[in-house]
Amino acid sequence: MEMIEAIIKPFKMEEVKDTLTAMGINGATITEVKVHGSQRGQPGDYRGATYWFDFHPMIKLEVVVTAEQNASAIAAILAVAKTGKVGDGRIFVLPLDQAIRIRTAEHGVNAV
Repeated sequence: MEMIEAIIKPFKMEEVKDTLTAMGINGATITEVKVHGSQRGQPGDYRGATYWFDFHPMIKLEVVVTAEQNASAIAAILAVAKTGKVGDGRIFVLPLDQAIRIRTAEHGVNAV
């Protein structure tokens, strides 16, 4: 099993979620995050004062997939979340040694 963490633009979240669900990948953790990266911030005005906004709102989507689903899930996220502009996000893939469902104490793929 592997965990895919995708940092994507907020307006792409529903489309990515629907695409993964259509592939049979159910269940995800979705978190609103703020990122600081290669965009280097941008100036903005608030109540007459100019501020430099270094953090950009993004969505962190975490899904657990089997080894067989990994490549297709990554390809789907890349295809759907890409806008072609700076700040589209990142995908991180982490090995997942163990998963346990608390309610039933099931382990491994059955817990997902």
